[in-house]
Amino acid sequence: MESPDDVGTEAEILRRLSSLLEDVEGTRVTLIGDVMLDRYHHGYANNLNSTAPVPALRIIRSEESPGAAAHIARGLNSLGMDVDFFSCVGDDNEGDTILEMISGDGISTKGISVVPNRKTLTKIRFYGSRESLLDQSQVLLQADRGPLDELSKSVSDDLISAALESIPLSRAIVLSDYHKGVITESGASKLISKAKQLDLPCIVDPKLTGLSRSRGADVVIFGMRGLELQRRRLMLDNSSDTASELISSYDWGAILVLGGVDGITLYPRDGDELSIPCRSNAPRQQIGLHDAAATALAAALGNGLDIFDAASLAAAACECVLTAESSHEFVNRDTLGVWLEELSWKLQISDR
Repeated sequence: MESPDDVGTEAEILRRLSSLLEDVEGTRVTLIGDVMLDRYHHGYANNLNSTAPVPALRIIRSEESPGAAAHIARGLNSLGMDVDFFSCVGDDNEGDTILEMISGDGISTKGISVVPNRKTLTKIRFYGSRESLLDQSQVLLQADRGPLDELSKSVSDDLISAALESIPLSRAIVLSDYHKGVITESGASKLISKAKQLDLPCIVDPKLTGLSRSRGADVVIFGMRGLELQRRRLMLDNSSDTASELISSYDWGAILVLGGVDGITLYPRDGDELSIPCRSNAPRQQIGLHDAAATALAAALGNGLDIFDAASLAAAACECVLTAESSHEFVNRDTLGVWLEELSWKLQISDR
């Protein structure tokens, strides 16, 4: 049971976050990272294949949406923020689809390079359920298709240079690193150093194999399983000690750990840990959680809120994504605003 003081504090946080959504429009963010095309096939899996014990999926509809850094761009854009977006795609149909969809959202594509003779990373997910028996489908298979060769250093260098020129005009910078070549070791160092020089918040969503590319970031996003893997590697006793060791080793300001249905936990360099349980009534999927968190952190920190308020907004954004339908799992201003209002209403009811 929360104390009255706790309820009052949470109510104040929710008011600040709701006010932020009204004032965030026009805030500029520099975003750089890898993109992909998420492709979804939905259908019924009533039978097994006659030649192998695998489901035979009867596809009834298919969807596509830009993912990874493009998810973040769409989320920031939906909140009303201006996005300077730097990435690259291949000269294939998937690359064209990404450019068309984000351009259709009103996001500039001038910072996205089209690389000749390169395949765009595509994640294909097959969802299935038993017809008339199961309400919720589940992922039956994921197939990844992408470039076989490393991205040319000249392409990465050009993207880094363009992002560096954008940073002085921005209020925050986000690095979304899927280790596909856009963000290099030297490039990340230059970007983070520039942000520090200008006292701009820097949010990084790194690959676990490329943590050195996030050195010096203000906030680094982890999944719960990722932090557990690091705990085992470091042979430490608990998550708190692991977070503290990583923060010290890589000079981070904080780690935000996403647990999906288990909520979020913030481990700051200075201050107490913050845990927020998942308040979603019916979570259905976890695709896009990292991108939702990065979007919320950039919006909050870029507009002067502290790391604890930013973590609270990230928790709310993740809860919206947990209940989203596939291909709609990026942060949406209207959905997030309604959810913050609902949380405030629930808080008032519980305080009666």
